[in-house]
Amino acid sequence: MEGVNNIEDFESRLLELEKRVYGERGSRNKQVKCADSLVKIQTALGSTANKRERIKILHKKIEDLMKYLDPKFTEHIAVSDNMKLEFILAAVPEHVTKLQHLSQIHMTQQDKSEALSAKASKQLEDYNKMMLLLSKQFSHWDETLRQLEEAKQVKAVD
Repeated sequence: MEGVNNIEDFESRLLELEKRVYGERGSRNKQVKCADSLVKIQTALGSTANKRERIKILHKKIEDLMKYLDPKFTEHIAVSDNMKLEFILAAVPEHVTKLQHLSQIHMTQQDKSEALSAKASKQLEDYNKMMLLLSKQFSHWDETLRQLEEAKQVKAVD
């Protein structure tokens, strides 16, 4: 029942607004709804904006500007990673030793990962060199075989 009263209240407020916007004369001659007019205007503006590339770029810049004006964004920029780490350490001092241990494990694994990447790169480089040398050798053998076959054909023709 409360929802019905809210809708009726909203409709009466909307009718009052329409009377103020269009006046008594406008509402007597033709029933014009504010919401319908606003939808038509929004659609027209949207179609006009979508046709122009510069307007699309401007809309994107407005979104970026709104993101940059958000207070949370400035807090995100202002606080460095070291400060965030200090905040975490200050909040949970009983976990400092565990965090340090995990940090040490992370650094060790990172070193191992870099070593494996270097080893893989070296093996790939060696593989590529070997394939290049094999290709050259096969090309040389192919050329030698071709020359021998040509020499044999010349002797057979004589």
